[in-house]
Amino acid sequence: MNSLSSIALSGMNAAQTSLNTSAHNVANLATEGFKRQETVQTEQPGGGVSTEVRQAEVAGNALETDVVTQLQAKHSFIANLAVFKTSNQMAGALLDTKA
Repeated sequence: MNSLSSIALSGMNAAQTSLNTSAHNVANLATEGFKRQETVQTEQPGGGVSTEVRQAEVAGNALETDVVTQLQAKHSFIANLAVFKTSNQMAGALLDTKA
């Protein structure tokens, strides 16, 4: 089983990958022949998530999807950061009581 910090860190990395992918899609929106990419997240045994970037199944532009993905990635990153900080604070408090 992974620690809370490593689970939260994998969530932050997944959010960053989603943000990068959707930003890439928006930046290439007007590029002729461009095929959108999407980020697929898979839960890992013991906690955490892995990400994979692949070509989107649906062809064409989807600006609204990419904007929503960016908002989701932002909020996911913020939530995982809060877990990461809290986990570290709890570990610090535990060490303080043991000292």
